[in-house]
Amino acid sequence: MFSTLIVIAALGSALVAGAFFVFSVMVMPALRAVDPAEGVAVMRSINAAAVRPGFLGVFAGTAVVSVIAAFSGRPGAVAGAALYVVGSFLLTAVVHVPRNNALERDGSTEFWKRYLAVWTAWNHVRALAALGATTALFLAV
Repeated sequence: MFSTLIVIAALGSALVAGAFFVFSVMVMPALRAVDPAEGVAVMRSINAAAVRPGFLGVFAGTAVVSVIAAFSGRPGAVAGAALYVVGSFLLTAVVHVPRNNALERDGSTEFWKRYLAVWTAWNHVRALAALGATTALFLAV
């Protein structure tokens, strides 16, 4: 049972790592290149789409399955769960969600410039954490 849960957690983490990677290398640079008002509007739309079942189910579900898989006692499963939960899930809750909520309130050009810099830098961390979690979880199998 634990091997199956570890594989599911690894696959979920890989999906999330890929999504974060795409944001870091394509989406955020593209939003930076357009008029700030357009960038803000698109990012607000993306933020609204992120809380739908497709992404949210994989994102939160991977955290839950990772924690359960860590109870296998396998070092890779424990490390993978820690990397995913802290580096992807909690980092999102502490850094990205508050910034996204602030973007809803303040779509000014000045705020947008700061938002892009901070959001993207921490997104790189999330992507690396999810990739590290994927690696550790697959090694645990």
